[in-house]
Amino acid sequence: MRLDHAPLWRDELATWSAASRPLGDLFRLVGTIDAVSGPYYLLMHGWIAVAGDSVVALRLPSALAMAGAAALTTLLGARLFGRRAGLLAGLLFAVLPSTSRYGQEARPYALVTLLAVLATLLLCRAVDRPASPRWAGYAAAVAGLGLANLFAVSLVVGHALAVLLARRDRVRLPWLVAVAVAGLVLAPLAVLGRSQQGRQLDWVGRPGVGDLLGLPGSVVQAGVVGGLLVGLAAVAVATRGRRGVLVGLTVLLPALLLFAAGQFTPLFVPRYLLFVVPFGCLLAAATLAPLRLAAALAIVLLTALLGVPEQAAVRRTHEWPRTAPVDYPAAVRIIAAHQRPGDGIVYVPRNGWAFLDLATAYYLRTDRPRDVLLVQDQVGRADFWATECSEPERCLATADRLWLLRWGAHADPLAHLPETRADPLRTRYRLDTTWTVPGLTVALLTHPPAAR
Repeated sequence: MRLDHAPLWRDELATWSAASRPLGDLFRLVGTIDAVSGPYYLLMHGWIAVAGDSVVALRLPSALAMAGAAALTTLLGARLFGRRAGLLAGLLFAVLPSTSRYGQEARPYALVTLLAVLATLLLCRAVDRPASPRWAGYAAAVAGLGLANLFAVSLVVGHALAVLLARRDRVRLPWLVAVAVAGLVLAPLAVLGRSQQGRQLDWVGRPGVGDLLGLPGSVVQAGVVGGLLVGLAAVAVATRGRRGVLVGLTVLLPALLLFAAGQFTPLFVPRYLLFVVPFGCLLAAATLAPLRLAAALAIVLLTALLGVPEQAAVRRTHEWPRTAPVDYPAAVRIIAAHQRPGDGIVYVPRNGWAFLDLATAYYLRTDRPRDVLLVQDQVGRADFWATECSEPERCLATADRLWLLRWGAHADPLAHLPETRADPLRTRYRLDTTWTVPGLTVALLTHPPAAR
């Protein structure tokens, strides 16, 4: 999967920043922002202590989770639609661009996908042969699912329909108890997460009908592949009886809930629905299973081939669109190669989601240029953002040579800066050298000769 080929992107830098903090500082952070990701950060904190924080180490848990999700998808498919369908479902899931994309990202989505399939498999076992340990396992899986991503608990709506249609009174009450126990575990996280939602998801807009129709392609990371899966899944819903309908609702209901919720609150983020992809693969495989094996495998191969362009793209960058990569490592290498002792650095922007300072801290661990505008760092603020000097002109005067790391490509790195930054930079420094790398501009500023 070439785990370390694509640079860490902004969300992964947030994971590293949170998970690499001491436990006390990590708990302070999630009390301020991103509480819903707190359990994942805690898991990654322990993982980093054992495996380190290289790009491969940070992404390896997601790769393992995706492999586990593919295996469990095969088992669940065999249980619901037969062994051949299970095998085809696992293969389909494995070749999707989204499986590669989120299987090589240091974020919780692969873990959510694994837990969604696990919870469904455990529910099937508990419904077939009810027993307290099985319901306890199901409750734990649902709680884990919510701890990894609260919205993924919407999967339980599909489970509820399956339990109601099972026509077995002895499974309904244990199911309700299991869900209630999981709900009690998740309630504090939900309350805290709701209080932070406006700040954390302020970049999310209200979805339209086009966003809903484009969900398959957005979630699978390739429009044509998403369309093919939807077509195959629709056939299974129409031809595979009650099980086909129930699995179809497990895919459809969370999507509709996300769209409906997005009309009232910032929540519509397509990757939140990654956990339904294995169930779409189950339905597609149920359509393919009656075909001759060679024909079915040919369609799986076609699915893989249709996704090749996106498979290549996700290995270059995790940014969107893929045509706009951001090469943090290249920018940091330039600074490392040309810096001198005593150099300072300024980041533009500092208060958005670019995380230029986190990228520099990650890729240039020691001997970084001094952050001349820094007043309080992210750890001190219990945040992902730092506090900068309120008098930039005074703070900038402490460095003879100054690096400017700026988001985007700029022929003039000082153009269109906020006046509080541009005026002292132009007054005290002259532009010495400019480099551009994908998505970023690096500039070296020095004092003009007369000022030396």
